Amino acid sequence: MEFIIMFKQLHTFPEGKVCQDKAPIRRLKWGTASLIVRAPVTPIVLPIIHSGFEKVMPEKSIFGRRPPLPLCNKEIRIVIGEPIEFDLPNLKQEAIAATQDRPLHTLGWPKSSPDGLGEAAQRWIYTNISDRLRSVMESLRIFTSDKFNL
Repeated sequence: MEFIIMFKQLHTFPEGKVCQDKAPIRRLKWGTASLIVRAPVTPIVLPIIHSGFEKVMPEKSIFGRRPPLPLCNKEIRIVIGEPIEFDLPNLKQEAIAATQDRPLHTLGWPKSSPDGLGEAAQRWIYTNISDRLRSVMESLRIFTSDKFNL
């Protein structure tokens, strides 16, 4: 699973690993959400699901080691989802409203971001964006599994 964030082009693997098991998508790391929030221009996120790469470059193949070159004649599936757009000004306002009564727990976060979001609001917006991305990716994973019997 990966996202392409359209700055020019940036690939991220928000689960923290490149090869994903055939299991529900785990909680996403906040790095992708952070890139989206901090971008000078709100990026368009393009979700991509892929499978089969583990057959092209298996962890253990020849003599219990990774092959020196990619293996040929292996089936790879790449499914591209609909672009995801975020209304960041609205999300930032929601984050501020949702967290204004929460006590501040400093966990190493900046006291405020350049756009005035405090720690609780930053955590809220990163969680919100990450949860939306995870939901889209999980739907795409299920669609791909059902369609291609993966």
